[in-house]
Amino acid sequence: MTRFPYDQFAKDYLQELLLPLGKVETSRQVAAEVREIDVYFAPSPQPSSNTTLLGLLGRFAATAALFEPFRNAASISEIRGCIHKLFDVFADLERQTKRNNTRVSEIELPRLWILSPTASVSILDGFGARIDEDNWGAGVYFLGDFLKTAIVAIHQLPCTEETLWLRILGKGRVQQQAIAELEALSENNPLRSKAIDLLVSLKTTLEVGQNVDQEDRDLIMRLSPIYEQRLAEARQEGIQQGMQISQQRLAEAAQQGIQRERRITIENLLRVRFGTLDEELAAIIEPMVVLPPEEFTRFLLQSSREELLARFRSS
Repeated sequence: MTRFPYDQFAKDYLQELLLPLGKVETSRQVAAEVREIDVYFAPSPQPSSNTTLLGLLGRFAATAALFEPFRNAASISEIRGCIHKLFDVFADLERQTKRNNTRVSEIELPRLWILSPTASVSILDGFGARIDEDNWGAGVYFLGDFLKTAIVAIHQLPCTEETLWLRILGKGRVQQQAIAELEALSENNPLRSKAIDLLVSLKTTLEVGQNVDQEDRDLIMRLSPIYEQRLAEARQEGIQQGMQISQQRLAEAAQQGIQRERRITIENLLRVRFGTLDEELAAIIEPMVVLPPEEFTRFLLQSSREELLARFRSS
């Protein structure tokens, strides 16, 4: 897949999922030579129910974090570049705290999560990455404690709901399996619709792009039924809205017709009673229009001019 469409999708996707949990910045610039962090996340002080819904991704977002998603397996130099950006963030935070005469603690420093669709044994060993399966399960590899970095090998994550939101960022069969699981979720799931909308947007972006490879075409084909379903839902929603508007307009027109008919009836009765329709009598027509026909007819037939003016002129 071409890098830019995927990068934008991954940033938008993580932003949408993490936004209910705290503050999210995409393409955040850091000092030194200007580098951009794909997603910078700071958790909200108030816990959110979405933390549980996001499963493993929600656990990653329990503390401040940098997310660097890759479409293809992260290379040695790309992983080094991510760590470099993390150290730039550390230095920036330390400069800020020095200006405020405070110190930043280790626990306040963000952790870097490198989301890679695959990761080879040689790269994991080269960075001294070690798995902590008891606490984090398969596929999550941590570098040394002070590096505050983890490499997430998405293809190794177990196929459970806990890992679904990360496997959406995988590739090939891993991603396609995750998309199928996403479709199978209850429509009441608040994250399902957001993720599907972003995938549909990714499909559209890929279709108009250049240099579409076979992997892109496979993903486009996989997303096509979802796209068609979204279109059908939009059409149906448009039809329903149109029907509601039409019914509302019909009701308004019917009400206007009823009031027009009552107005004519009241005018005729006033002319029959008093021989003419002067300004004073004309002024009481609108207040009488809102009354039921039997009520305004009774007033017009039984009340004197003075009584009618006294009752309705001030209304």
